[in-house]
Amino acid sequence: MSPALIVLLLSLLLGLQPITTDLYLPALPELTRGFGAPMHQAQLTLTALLLAFGASQMVWGPLSDRFGRKPVLLIGLAAYALAAVGSALAPSMVALIVWRTVQGAAMGAAVMCARAIVRDLYEPLQGAKVMSQGLSGLGVIAFASAPLGGLLTQTINWRAALLVLALFGAVCLGLIVWRFQETLQRKNPNALQAATLLATWKLILRHPTFLAFSALSAASYGGLFTFLASSSFVFMNVLGLSNTQYGALMALNSLGYIGGTFLCRYWLVRFGVRRSLRWAGALSLSGGTLMAWPALMGIQSVWTIMPAQMLFIVAHGIHQPCGQSGAVGPFPQAAGAASAVNGFAMMLAAFAMGSWLGGHMDGTVRPLALGVWFWSALIALSAWTLVQWHGEPVALNRTPSVQST
Repeated sequence: MSPALIVLLLSLLLGLQPITTDLYLPALPELTRGFGAPMHQAQLTLTALLLAFGASQMVWGPLSDRFGRKPVLLIGLAAYALAAVGSALAPSMVALIVWRTVQGAAMGAAVMCARAIVRDLYEPLQGAKVMSQGLSGLGVIAFASAPLGGLLTQTINWRAALLVLALFGAVCLGLIVWRFQETLQRKNPNALQAATLLATWKLILRHPTFLAFSALSAASYGGLFTFLASSSFVFMNVLGLSNTQYGALMALNSLGYIGGTFLCRYWLVRFGVRRSLRWAGALSLSGGTLMAWPALMGIQSVWTIMPAQMLFIVAHGIHQPCGQSGAVGPFPQAAGAASAVNGFAMMLAAFAMGSWLGGHMDGTVRPLALGVWFWSALIALSAWTLVQWHGEPVALNRTPSVQST
């Protein structure tokens, strides 16, 4: 596969995550009213999806190490498209939650494989650069998702927005069928054995480089999810923005993320991984702090949230490529399993935050602002300590528990 095709595939596979959430965000208030459901149930359509997304990767990862990336991608993308149709036709909030959970589990196959593919093909430092290119493509998809979701919700209904996800999944599936070539050169026939799985997970969870980069990527995603899960209610219900205006703000947020991925590639060449993340940690903490202080003083305005969010999201565009590729870097023979555990950690942080938000949305901007502030502090702590101590993604020696045969 050519480098351009690899970046396109990564962009689409990684882009499943933002399009599945961002396209849907402008519809949250409307479907809540349409089903006559409480806010916590509406939040559950998002948090359940992400919990299933994280947990499923623990299954998809070993499966991809055993049978290869392509079979897992084919099954996952087919199930994703089917679940998207089910979500669009859901007759009740409960049915919607069920279908979104299935969709999240299927999405886990695509995103997990994307991270594993990078490790299959590249060494860690080069992998971070290629991952940042793929995440730039993700940013473009995210840029279009929220405005498109707002437009479809406003002109047609929220079901039309969810139906677009089925079309996107079908396009990804077609591209994998016709153009993707298997990247796992040596499959591990023992990857699904209980003893091998336990030994592999133990090795992964005890590796300091994995823990350092996973802490960073999980905290960074926790902050992003805080903004995504609460922003539609805050901007539309609290600050009175329309669907279109909210979509424009989300597009601006995506532009900041794209800028962060470009800055990531520049800083990696100039400063290396650890120094780049040290500076990015300062950006994250600055954004979280600037967002929280006005909220604590009772000031509620788009202008007190979005400039601070732009600092946070630019830093997020640096933390994610480095964090995701760095976590998988030490495990060339178990990239699927390592990618799965890293993805599960990120979604666990998102689920915990979503559960907290469901009970603390109080009609003000404080839950959003304080949540981002909390995660920004954890990001800075991880970037300034763990990553500095253990941030050299040196591959493990080959061991029977993780190597292929």
